[in-house]
Amino acid sequence: MKILITGGAGFIGSNAIRFILNNTSHQIINVDKLTYSGNLESLRDIENSKHYSFECVDICNQEELKKVFIKYRPNKIMHLAAESHVDRSIVDPSEFVNTNIVGTYILLEVARKYWLELNNREKNLFCFQHISTDEVYGSLGSTGLFTELTSYNPNSPYSASKASSDFLVRSWHVTYGLPVLITNCSNNYGPYQFPEKLIPLIVMNALDEKTLPIYGDGKQIRDWLYVEDHASALLTVMEKGILGETYNIGGFNEKTNIEVVTCICTILDKLIPKSQRSVVNYNELIKFVADRPGHDKRYAIDSSKIKLDLGWSPKDTFETGLKKTIQWYLENKKWTRRILNGE
Repeated sequence: MKILITGGAGFIGSNAIRFILNNTSHQIINVDKLTYSGNLESLRDIENSKHYSFECVDICNQEELKKVFIKYRPNKIMHLAAESHVDRSIVDPSEFVNTNIVGTYILLEVARKYWLELNNREKNLFCFQHISTDEVYGSLGSTGLFTELTSYNPNSPYSASKASSDFLVRSWHVTYGLPVLITNCSNNYGPYQFPEKLIPLIVMNALDEKTLPIYGDGKQIRDWLYVEDHASALLTVMEKGILGETYNIGGFNEKTNIEVVTCICTILDKLIPKSQRSVVNYNELIKFVADRPGHDKRYAIDSSKIKLDLGWSPKDTFETGLKKTIQWYLENKKWTRRILNGE
C-alpha cells in the first residue's frame, strides 16, 4: 500500500515511518512542513529507502496538498501532523488552532475529494486514520479509566484543538461517508523525542547537571506508552480496524511525574560513573516549581478494546522502555545538541 503520513518528521511520525518500513513492504510518503519539532535527521537511517518519499508541505496549504495526492495516489492517510506541547499552547494557542483544527479540516477536504474520484477497488482500500490524544477526555479522579465512550472534557488549548479535530474527522465519516479511523493515545516516550518533553528534558538537564523542574507536587499521574509500541498499534489499527471506530492506545503504565523523574535519576546514577559528575545522586537536582495552569491531575487509558478486537498489546513495560530511551539519548547526544541549538 501507499501510506501518506503527515507529520512524519516529528517524534511519533518518524518512529511510525521507521517501524512500517522495517516491518512491511508498504510505501511511505512523508508530508511535513518541518517546524521546530520536525526534523529530517530523525529519518537519516531510512531516507534512502526505495519505499520512502518526502514532501515539504504544510497541511494548511490546500493546493500543495492536492498536488501530493495527485502525484502519489495514496491508499491510506495517517494523520499525525499537530502542534502538541501543552505549555506552548498556553503561551500562544494560535498555531494550535491553525494546524490542529484548520489543517485537519483542509486535509479532510482534500482527502474526501480525492476519495470520491477513486474507482471502487481503490475506494475499498482507502482510509483516513487520525491520531489523537487521551488529553481530550480531561482529567480523571483517583480511580477509573478513559474508554472510547468517555465524554470529551479538554482543559487546555492543546487538548481542545485535538478534541475539535477528532470531532471533524468523525463528522466527515457520518456526513460524507469518508472511511475513517481514530486513535487516542497516552503519553509517548522513546527515541527522537523533542527535548521540551518531560523525559528527554530531565535526561538532558541531568547530564548537564541543571535543575530538574517538576510542576506542583509532582503527583500528576500519566499512563506511559513506549513509542515503538504506539507505532505497532497504529499499523494494527490501519490493517485490522473497523471503519468509523475509535481505539484507545495505552501502555498500562501509570506513573506520577515524580516517580518518572526519580526513576530516570536512578538509572543515570548507575550508567554515569561518579568520576564524570559532580553530584552524588542526580535526584539532588530535583526542584519543584509553580504548577502549570489547568494541569490535569490524572490520565489513564483502558486499552481493552484494541487488545480484544485487534489483538494488540504493548511489548514494553515502563521500566524496559525507559532504559532503552535513556540509553538512546546517551548514545545520541549529538542529535539532541543539534536540535537544541537550532542546527
